[in-house]
Amino acid sequence: MKKIFGLALFYFAAAMFVFAQNSSSTSTATATSESNGTEISNTEVVKLSIDEAVNYALQNSRTLKSNDIDLELKERASKYSWNVFLPTLQATGTMSRTNEFSPATAASNKLMNQLSGGMVPAKTGYDKEEDRWSTVGSLSASWNFTPAYIAKIRISKAQYEAGLVTWEKSQKETITNIKKAYYGLLLQQESLKIKKTSLENARRRMIQAQTNFKNGSIPEIQFLQTQVNYENTKPDVDSAEQSLVQQEDLFAFMIGLPVGTKFELTSSIEPVYVDVETEELLAKYAENDLQIKSLKKNIEAAKLGITANDLSTWVPTLALNYAYQPVYMGNEGAWHFSKDLGKDSAWYDSGSFSASLVWNITNMLPWSSNRQQAKDYKQQLVQLQLNIETLKENQKVQVRKAVDTLHQAKEQIDAMGRNVKVAQRAYDMTVRSYQSGTTELLDLRDAEASLNQAKLGQINQKFQYISALMDLENTLNVDLK
Repeated sequence: MKKIFGLALFYFAAAMFVFAQNSSSTSTATATSESNGTEISNTEVVKLSIDEAVNYALQNSRTLKSNDIDLELKERASKYSWNVFLPTLQATGTMSRTNEFSPATAASNKLMNQLSGGMVPAKTGYDKEEDRWSTVGSLSASWNFTPAYIAKIRISKAQYEAGLVTWEKSQKETITNIKKAYYGLLLQQESLKIKKTSLENARRRMIQAQTNFKNGSIPEIQFLQTQVNYENTKPDVDSAEQSLVQQEDLFAFMIGLPVGTKFELTSSIEPVYVDVETEELLAKYAENDLQIKSLKKNIEAAKLGITANDLSTWVPTLALNYAYQPVYMGNEGAWHFSKDLGKDSAWYDSGSFSASLVWNITNMLPWSSNRQQAKDYKQQLVQLQLNIETLKENQKVQVRKAVDTLHQAKEQIDAMGRNVKVAQRAYDMTVRSYQSGTTELLDLRDAEASLNQAKLGQINQKFQYISALMDLENTLNVDLK
C-alpha cells in the first residue's frame, strides 16, 4: 500500500514540476482572472472545480504562450509564402568624380560632341571642377521564376500544419498534467483527513485511559501506552499537513493564482468508468495520435524539400531584368538637371532589358553541397519513417498498459469498497471490545491501521484509474467518456 501511495505522490510531484516551469510567478496581493476580470484577494477562499483550475493554467502558462508565438510565426510564413514571386525593384542615384583625364574620357567627349551637334565640346582635358563629375540614375526591376518556388510554398504550408499539431499536443498535455495535479492534491487531502481522524481517535483513547486510570480501572502502563501512541501520531499528521500546504501553494502558483491564496477544490476523486479493449481502441483511434500526425507532416515537408532541391538543380531559372538608367555627360557638370530631359541631348538612357535561362552547373555535381543536401533530405525521410514505426509500436504498448491498468483498478476499487465496509465493522467491534476491557490497545491499533489502509487503497486506485484514463485519451487523442 505504501508503494501505491508513493507512486501516486510521484505522479503528483512530477506534474507539479512540469508546470512550475510553465507558469508565471506573482508576488502581488491580488490577481485578476482573465476569464471574468474579477480580482481575487489572498484572504478570500476561492472555490475551484477541475475545469476552472485548467482554465487558470491555460491563461497563465508561459510555455503555451511561447507555443502560440511559434505557431504564429509558422502561420505567417505559410500565409505569405507566395512572396517569392514578387519582383525585385531597385532605385539608385550615383554622382562620381574622375581623378584625372583618361583617353576613354576624351573618346566619350568626342562621341557626345558628335551626337549633340557641337553642343558638347570635344575637350582634351578638364578645364573646370564640374567637368570631372557625372550623374547616373537607375531604376531596375528583376523577376526570377523556378518551379522550385511552388514546392517551397507547399513546404511552408506543411510546416505550419505540423506546428498546428504540435501546438494542439502541447495544449492537451497541459490539460492532462493539470488534472493529474488537481487529483493528486485531492489525494493528499483525503490522506490527511484519515491521519487526522486517527489522531483524534488516539486523543480520545488517551483521555479515556486517563480517566480509567484515575478511577483505578486500568494500570498506569496502559494509560502511558495510549499517551505514547497519541504523541507518536502527532508528528506524522503535522508533517502531512505542512506538505499539503506547500503543495497547495505550488498548485496555486502553477495555475496563476497568487501564492498563499486559500482555495477549495470542489471536484472529487470519482472516476467515470469506461468499457474499453486494446485491439478495438487501436483499430479505431490509432491514427489520431498527435505525435504520429506531426511526424507525417514532417515527412510531407521532407518529400517537398527533395522535390524543391531537384527542381532547383535540374530545371533552369527564368530571369527577367529591365533597367532604366539615365546618364548626364554634358558640359554643365553633374549638377545640371533639365526640366525636359528628352530635349537635352546630354542625357541618354543606358538601361536595357534582358531575359535569361540560368543553370547552376556546380549544383549538378554529385559532390556539390546542393546534391549532398538532397541526400540529407532522403536520410531524414528514412529516419522519420522509422520514428513513425517506433511510435506505432510504442503506442500499442502504452494503450495495452493503460487498458490493463483500467481493468485492474476497476476490480481493485470494487474489492476495496467491500473491504472498507468489512474493516469499518471490524474496527467498530474492536473499539467496543477495547472499551469493555476485553481487547488490548495493540489489537485496536491494528484494526484502525487496517481500516485506514483500506480507505487509502480505494482512493489510490481511483486516482490510478483516472490517471490511466487520461493517459489513454491523451495517447489516442480521443475523449472516451
